[in-house]
Formats: sequence, C-alpha cells, structure tokens
Amino acid sequence: ALWVYCWNISIPSYFYISGFSGIPHIRYYYIFLFFVYIISLVGNSCLMYVIILDRNLHTPKYIAVFNLSLTDICESTAVIPQLLDTFLFGNQLMPYGLCLSNMFSVFVSISTQSLTLAVLSFDRLVAICLPLRYHMIVTHRSMLFIIGVTWAVALLMLIAATIFISRLSFCRVIVIINSFYCDHGPIYRSACSNNFPSSVIANLYPILILGFPVFFIIFSYTCIAVTLFRITTPQDRQRATKTCTAHLILVAIFYVPITFTYALSSIINTNTRIINLSLTSALPPMLNPIIYTLKTEEFMVSLKRLLKRRIIFPSPK
Repeated sequence: ALWVYCWNISIPSYFYISGFSGIPHIRYYYIFLFFVYIISLVGNSCLMYVIILDRNLHTPKYIAVFNLSLTDICESTAVIPQLLDTFLFGNQLMPYGLCLSNMFSVFVSISTQSLTLAVLSFDRLVAICLPLRYHMIVTHRSMLFIIGVTWAVALLMLIAATIFISRLSFCRVIVIINSFYCDHGPIYRSACSNNFPSSVIANLYPILILGFPVFFIIFSYTCIAVTLFRITTPQDRQRATKTCTAHLILVAIFYVPITFTYALSSIINTNTRIINLSLTSALPPMLNPIIYTLKTEEFMVSLKRLLKRRIIFPSPK
C-alpha cells in the first residue's frame, strides 16, 4: 500500500530530497564534503582525546570545548554521510521514518552547537569581567548543569517539532523537499492539513536557538570590550584579547553563513541556499578543532606535553 492511515493521518511513503539542480560536476563537491567529514572526525576526536588525557584541561571551560567537539561530530555525522548517500549514490527517496529521524538529528546537533557557543562566551565574560569571582561562578558543577540545560532545550524543542510533524497529513504519495536533507520548513509547508503548531515551532526555533545565543554573545563581548578598554596595561589587554580570539572566529564561521542565508532567503536561489547551509554544517566542525589547537596557548602546551610523554615514555606493548 502506498498510503498508511493512522488516526486519519495520511503519511507519504517517501520524501524526495531534490537537492541541487543544473550544477555541472557537482560530484566533486560531494567528494570535497567527504574529505571535510574525515578531517572533522579526526580533528574533533583528537581534541576530545587530549582533553580527556590531560588533567590540566579538566576545567569548566574545556568541559564546554569538549561538548562543542561532541556536537561537531554529531552534526557532521548527521549531515554528510546522509547527504553523500542521497546524492552521490542516488538514494533521493527517503522513507518517512528515516526522514523524521534525519531532521531530528540534524537540528539537535545544530541547536546544541549554537547554544554551546553562547556558553563559551559566558565563560569568557566571567573570566575577563569578573576574574576574582570566576572560580566561584564557573565551577565544574555549574558548567555541567549549563551544558545539560542546553541539551535538554534542544531535545525538548526538536521532540515537539517531530511530534507536530508526525501529526500532519500529506496529500501526495511522494513529497518533494527542496533541500539537501529532511528540512523542517519544506516538510511542514508541504502538508495538506492544519500546520499551525509546526509553523509556531518554525518561528520560535530561529529566535531561541539562533537569535538568543547571538544576542547573548554580542552582549558578552560588549561587556568584555568595555572591560578591556579600562585595562591600562597593554600586556594584560593583549593577553585577554588572545583568550577571546578563537571563540570569536568560531562564532563568525558558524553564524555569518546562517544569518546571510536566512536574511536573503527570498532573493537567493535554491542552489545558493543549499551550498551555504551545507557548508555551514560541514566547515565549522572541521575548523573548530584546528582553531582551538592553533589559537589556544594552554591547549598547545598540553598537546606538546602529551606528545613528549608518548615519545620519550612510550606505553609498553
């Protein structure tokens, strides 16, 4: 049977992921994404490995950095293997259940990554603006609690979004989605039943998951800039600025393409939108561990210490 009837809800057999249209040699882009995925996987795994091994990095800040690497792996794994299977191997028909699980995993990963960037800005805000109270405010327990809240918010919002989608009826056996994955917006707009709850979620999501973190990050760095302006010693100012550089680069890499895509969604074509969003899902997870390795002095010290220990005192076979 092509249709499944459940509580008077018409569920399509498949969603067709349309992807790119009319772009020559697009296979090279998919191969590029494959290598980006491998680098992301290796880079973030190494970053997490160093944090676990070195006790000097067992600090609240690196709990958040570890969580960022974890969400990077989750996001790139949720997006790139499915994208390669869909387009490189021509499996553009996705079953209903797989499509909803794909939507859930992608959005949870993006949400936790966005919220974790806000958590890292909170860490820098307290470290620079309230240095004497930093160890009282930012403790292991408080950081674990905040990270837990970010995951809970992301999971609850996406569980609600998935439940509302599963209550929609579709008037076609195969529903076409103009995206590179099972995107929430194209799915609920394709329904032929009342999609008001899903539209509410779609409007709330950018505000809570993207808008609020961006506002908080801007607020944090405004306070940091004021504090740095008051620091009279150039050396202290330079040292404080260095601690924020890596995080600011990560923020720009993650939010600028998303903001650009959504702000100009009415005038950019589908191919441009898909390229921007797919690169936003692929490049930040690859660049995050590289930036933290090169831009963070304390991490470089820990990495050199571990490498020296492994070379001079190798583990017995």
